[in-house]
Amino acid sequence: MPSPCVLAFLTVLISLSDSSMELYATTDVCPLGQFPCGNLLVCLPQSRQCNGVKDCENGADEENCVDNTGWPHLFDAFAKPNILESNECLLDVVPEVCDCEARRVNCNGRNLQYIPVVSSNVTALHLQNNSIRTISTRAFSGLYKLKKLFLSQNMITTLKAAVFRDLHNLQWLILEDNHISSIRQKSFTGLKTLFFLSLLNNSLNNIPKKSFCQEMPRLNWLEMEGNMISELQSSSFQECSALTVLALRRNRIHIIQEGTFSTMQKLIDLDLSMNRIQELPPSLFKNLKNMKQLNISYNPLSHIHKDQFDSLVSLQSLGMEGIEISNISIRMFQSLVNLSHIYFKKFEYCGYSLNVRSCKPNTDGISSFENLLANIILRVFVWVVAFAICFGNVFVICLRSCTASDNHHHTMSIKSLCCADCLMGVYLFFIGAFDIKYCGEYNRNAQLWMESLQCQLIGSLAMLSTEVSIMLLTYMTLEKYICIVFPFHNYRAGRKQTLSTLIGIWILGFMIAIIPFWDKQTFGNYYGRNGVCFPLHSDIMEKPGARSYSTGIFLGLNLFAFIIIVFSYISMFYSVRRTGSKTARHTVFDEEVTIAKRFFFIVFTDALCWIPIFLLKILSLLKVEITGTVILWVVIFILPINSALNPILYTITTTSFQERLKLCLQVKWQQLGPKETPHTISMTYIHSSTF
Repeated sequence: MPSPCVLAFLTVLISLSDSSMELYATTDVCPLGQFPCGNLLVCLPQSRQCNGVKDCENGADEENCVDNTGWPHLFDAFAKPNILESNECLLDVVPEVCDCEARRVNCNGRNLQYIPVVSSNVTALHLQNNSIRTISTRAFSGLYKLKKLFLSQNMITTLKAAVFRDLHNLQWLILEDNHISSIRQKSFTGLKTLFFLSLLNNSLNNIPKKSFCQEMPRLNWLEMEGNMISELQSSSFQECSALTVLALRRNRIHIIQEGTFSTMQKLIDLDLSMNRIQELPPSLFKNLKNMKQLNISYNPLSHIHKDQFDSLVSLQSLGMEGIEISNISIRMFQSLVNLSHIYFKKFEYCGYSLNVRSCKPNTDGISSFENLLANIILRVFVWVVAFAICFGNVFVICLRSCTASDNHHHTMSIKSLCCADCLMGVYLFFIGAFDIKYCGEYNRNAQLWMESLQCQLIGSLAMLSTEVSIMLLTYMTLEKYICIVFPFHNYRAGRKQTLSTLIGIWILGFMIAIIPFWDKQTFGNYYGRNGVCFPLHSDIMEKPGARSYSTGIFLGLNLFAFIIIVFSYISMFYSVRRTGSKTARHTVFDEEVTIAKRFFFIVFTDALCWIPIFLLKILSLLKVEITGTVILWVVIFILPINSALNPILYTITTTSFQERLKLCLQVKWQQLGPKETPHTISMTYIHSSTF
């Protein structure tokens, strides 16, 4: 006959289960990814469930949001003594150093080295935080009425056979924080009514090969967290049919044999987190139809079978934190119709489980449940930056087309650069547009978006813009380097050569952008790794081919181009300064200062844009954890810096362009000054054609 405590516990559990089932019984009236307002026919999207705001008139969207699935939340209620029992001591024999209330003896923290002698009618014995090392086989002789025994925080190393043989009514046995390294099946002889057993934080390295519960047929709760268990055999829990809570967290389990939990049909809570499990047998959870909470977080699982959770039809909470799920799919969670809480390592995994009310993490720093762009500032800023980039570059293209120029080849390069930079603005416009499209329900469309052709195309557009822009800047820099450092050199790029170079740069840029489309086996979803469709950050899930390609582009080609640009401008300034020191002109110093400022801002903006990207790529390759917020700021703000500032640095702020614009507006032409020295040749080229 179950004890009153057990009956009360079951009553509470059944009521919780009924209320939970009532909540989800009506979910079939709403489409996937939406939930009803309790018993109302009003459906709300997943993002508005459990968000701290009452969106339903009856407040049902904010009910049952705390994940208290299973039994742990009721532990304290069971541990409390019966408050109706008198506090007056009812025992004849009580150790002098201990306290007595009714039939309970409290010897906590009394520096005891052995089990004291107490009256045979004692019901609760507290011996926590003492120095007990061994327990004699007669320590508990005659204590037939003892129900609770607390021996935690002692120095017990072994449990002798039949040490608890007289404790026929014992319900709670707490052996936490000891040094128990091994247990035998006969160690628990006599514990026919034991309900709760805790071996938390010991040194157990194995479990008896024969059924652990053979001597404890009524065992409901087994706590073995924080031990050194390495293997679970199929025979270990064969007779644990009454077990409802099994906690094996923080062990060293790397092997779980098929059928280990096959007889635990009443199991409600199973915790296998923080172990060394690399693979779960396909039918490990086959008979666990009453399971409500499962935690397999922080295991080095390399593969999860698609039908791994099919039998867990009652599951309400699933913990999968810290696990890279390479084969994740909607099919994996399709049968979990009662699932309400799920915990992943990555936010993007939430898009595969749309039938839960609460999924954590609810953002990756880039996107959130509601929006493609999680940061409200950047949601606005993406439009501002996109407009600034497009307006500036289109303005320069139009003005360059309207005003005459002495260097048509340089103008052609500037226009080509503006076209490349303008593509970055178009990319940002698309990101902003899709952010608006998925506003309020992004998570429901996250996977479709990242795997869509649109995401792939705008990602390749951003890559095309980035690579063509930096290659054009490098080409223009080298051209100026030759003309300034070697002013009397006969080499000057002609129209045909310039056009061929520009076409070649664009072709190379197109190839860089579209190569990831050629082989999905090698590159995977190259552009769809995040909501903004830009392949900047590497992670464990990224295919080796994609990682190598991305590294070659950002830390190979782009870093090499950046070094060339920095070196060239330093050399140009040094050449101008050296040439200027040979002249007697009074304005040389002022002109050198002007050139130095312009060179500084060009190099500074390039560094401001690319150094964070280089560092981010290096850190991601070193597997340093990088928040999605950082990536979002880099893609939306830092990466487009050059695209927004290039029209200003290379055209609008240059003296020659401003003068030509005035001349165009005034319809007047002016002649060049007197014959120039080598220094003025350099100055003239810088002011008239360099930028």
